[in-house]
Amino acid sequence: MVITIQNTEKVVTLDGVPARIWEGTTDSGIEVICFITRVLVPENDRQDEFLRELQQCEKPSIAAEAISLHLIL
Repeated sequence: MVITIQNTEKVVTLDGVPARIWEGTTDSGIEVICFITRVLVPENDRQDEFLRELQQCEKPSIAAEAISLHLIL
């Protein structure tokens, strides 16, 4: 499976850990909402560029805003 995701400006806390909400679709078109706590960019491999791109956030969708965090496993 391939998932293409876009970062949003919304950050939530899951089990005491900050998680940014990313939204996207699978390669077959299924919509997904992801809670990303960490992303590794290997050393000396365009880390600065990644951090600049990470700052370009979208507003979260209504669906992402409406998620009740107590329902997340």
